[in-house]
Amino acid sequence: MPLQSSARPLKKPLRLDDEVRFIRSWIDKPLHMGAVMPSGKALARTMAQYVDPKGTGPVIELGPGTGAITTALVAHGIDQKRLVLVEFNPTFCALLRERYPQATVVQGDAYTLRDTLWDVLKEPASAVVSGLPLVTKPMLTRLKLIRDAFAALAPNAPFVQFTYSVAPPIPKSLPGVSTEASERIWMNLPPARVWVYRKG
Repeated sequence: MPLQSSARPLKKPLRLDDEVRFIRSWIDKPLHMGAVMPSGKALARTMAQYVDPKGTGPVIELGPGTGAITTALVAHGIDQKRLVLVEFNPTFCALLRERYPQATVVQGDAYTLRDTLWDVLKEPASAVVSGLPLVTKPMLTRLKLIRDAFAALAPNAPFVQFTYSVAPPIPKSLPGVSTEASERIWMNLPPARVWVYRKG
């Protein structure tokens, strides 16, 4: 009986996983990254649940990175064609275009949201979902961002933001803005909370 070869055909080299991509980007520009690692599945699912899959307007995601929350949005029933992904990192933009070919990927600065999206949005957005590192920014920058987001949103549509901080990333006392928060998500590393802001 002939001996069977134990050699197996060589597989194609694996591409860098998302964790390595995040770590490299964080080392290069730590304050531009919302996290060292991609969002966990429990956190991503929690964020996605605040977005109505039956809506018709665009869903804007700020700082999608490698697409952890984007994947949760799609799994929640959001049509890829509704997604407008605003990402600063050109490497992540290329990855997002490959993974979500029907989404609109915009390479730009989310902190200048009006300028970044002025020629992209054709109707009010149904939601803004943010993975930006807001707590690393001055409060005036955070307030400008949410003001620009509300300008792009339909009335009462949610601005969804996660944070690892115990304090809310944007004050709860903004005039005319309702605020709610999820339970702390202990399954995420580090634990996180989702904050949702709506303006009537």
